[in-house]
Order: sequence, then C-alpha cells, then structure tokens
Amino acid sequence: MGDAIWILIPLAPFLLAGFAIWSKHQQKMIEKQSEMTAEKAAQYAAHTERLEARVRVLERIATDRGVDVAEEIEKLRDAPLN
Repeated sequence: MGDAIWILIPLAPFLLAGFAIWSKHQQKMIEKQSEMTAEKAAQYAAHTERLEARVRVLERIATDRGVDVAEEIEKLRDAPLN
C-alpha cells in the first residue's frame, strides 16, 4: 500500500481538476433546473389566475337572477382565453 501512494500523488492535480469541472457543471445544472422550475411555477400561477377569473364570472352568472344567463354564456365564449 505504501508504494501505491506515490502513484496517486502525481495524479492528484488531474483528479482535483476533474472534480472542479464536475462541480461547476453540477452547479450550472442546478441553476438551470431552478430557472425552469420558476418559469413553470409562473405559468401555473397565470393559468390558475385565469381559471379563478372564469370561476368568479360563472359564480356571478349562477347567483345573479336578474341577468339573462344565455347572453352571459355567449359573452364568455366570445371572450379571449388570455
């Protein structure tokens, strides 16, 4: 075992450089993944907000007895989805 250490000493800089490159790559991967997660969360939030707005309109239509329901439904069909 004592002779094996002399073989590993010259290889140490190469092993450390490889480890440094690998750790930088892992850090970049984590950053990209967190960016993608944040973007997806923003998309889900926007989608949820649109759905909540539609539900509020439907609740208003269902509870308001003085409004022509068919006319309100047609207005919803014509409204843009954004």
